[in-house]
Amino acid sequence: MIILGVDPGSNVTGFGIVRVEGRSCTLIDSGVIRAAKAGDDHTLRLKRIYDSICILIGEHIPDLCAIEMPIYGNNPQSMLKLGRAQATAMMAALNHEIPVTEYTPKEIKKAVTGNGNASKEQVRYMVETMLAMPKEGSITLDASDALAVALCHVHRGGGTSARASHKNWAAFIKDNPNRIR
Repeated sequence: MIILGVDPGSNVTGFGIVRVEGRSCTLIDSGVIRAAKAGDDHTLRLKRIYDSICILIGEHIPDLCAIEMPIYGNNPQSMLKLGRAQATAMMAALNHEIPVTEYTPKEIKKAVTGNGNASKEQVRYMVETMLAMPKEGSITLDASDALAVALCHVHRGGGTSARASHKNWAAFIKDNPNRIR
C-alpha cells in the first residue's frame, strides 16, 4: 500500500509518500510544494498546489491520502487560506478517486512521538528514525510533518488490514526492529 501524506499550507505544502508492507514503512518520496510566488494571488497558489499534488499522484499512484486538518489559529484570514489549501489537496486526491482521511495535529504528533504536544523538531527526529533515514535533519519540517501524517495513518490501523497489538514495549520492539536506532 502506498500512502500520500500532506501537510497543507498556502505558502508551502509538505508532502510525504511511504510504502507499507506488512509492518514496515519505506520512504518513497518527500518534499515541499512552494505555492507562493511574488505577485501571485491566492487562487494561483491553490492551482499550483492542485497541479503539484496531481503530478505526485500520477508518479506514485498512492492508494490513499492522509492529510492534516487545520483546527486552530489566531488569524481568521490565515485559517481561511489554510483551509482552502487543505481542500485543494483533498480535491486533487478525490478527483483521482483516492480516499482521503484527515487527522488533527495532536493525533499526528501522538501517533509518531507518543506526545500530542511534541515540537516539530521532535516529530522530524521520530520520522527520520522510523523511516531509517540516513542523515538527521535531512528533510524540511514541512516534509517531515507530511510524512508524519502518512505514518499516523499507518499507526491508526489505516495502513494494514489488521492492526498489531502488543502487550509491552519489549514485544513492540521485537516486532518492529527497523524502528530502533
